[in-house]
Amino acid sequence: MELYYVISVTDRDKAENLIALYESFGLQNTLTKLGRGTASWEHLDLNGLEATEKAIISTAAGAEDAAQLLKAARRRLRMDIPGNGIMMTVPIKSVAGGLTLSYLAYMTKSEVKGGKPEMKFEYELIIVILNEGYADFVMDAARSAGAGGGTVLHAKGTGGKRQDRFFSVSLADEKDMIYIVAHSDEKAAIMKAIHDQAGPASKAGAISFSLPISSVVGLRARDVD
Repeated sequence: MELYYVISVTDRDKAENLIALYESFGLQNTLTKLGRGTASWEHLDLNGLEATEKAIISTAAGAEDAAQLLKAARRRLRMDIPGNGIMMTVPIKSVAGGLTLSYLAYMTKSEVKGGKPEMKFEYELIIVILNEGYADFVMDAARSAGAGGGTVLHAKGTGGKRQDRFFSVSLADEKDMIYIVAHSDEKAAIMKAIHDQAGPASKAGAISFSLPISSVVGLRARDVD
């Protein structure tokens, strides 16, 4: 079963157009989250992640739908031009039970064929969970290792007791999350910088992990010496 989680980041005033694009492929069960861009002034035009209010729109899709969706994002929304947002696909390795599989297959509105996603990744999605209010502190650490920008989402921890802590990270306080798209060969350095400068023992309490990105549109090609 070849399935992908499709994640798009765009300016909030463009969200309705993006949702309409998802729905044109029968992908109606989408999730929309609100966030903000974090790029510094020197990166305002890099990768479409300038410091504005953002919408993060996601859904599951079969391989054919995912590929066609990215093509349509380029053609209809000009998302291949940096500044118009980012769309990426993350391979889904497994699902919990037959009913979930049937639901996801139905949700894609197309035949979901057998097979596994291709495991060749030029980019990865770094996800950082941190204490509320320290996003700029964490992004300064990430930029020191080459990150261009990120998108911040607000979240809430669900620990059983507010006083329960892992290092300086309260398990039930208000949280921020940051999405950072990075080249695979730069990902380790960015995550190490976040850990060393803003990790669990710091006031930011940042914890990070990464997911592979199968395909992406909206990123500016990096310069090659």
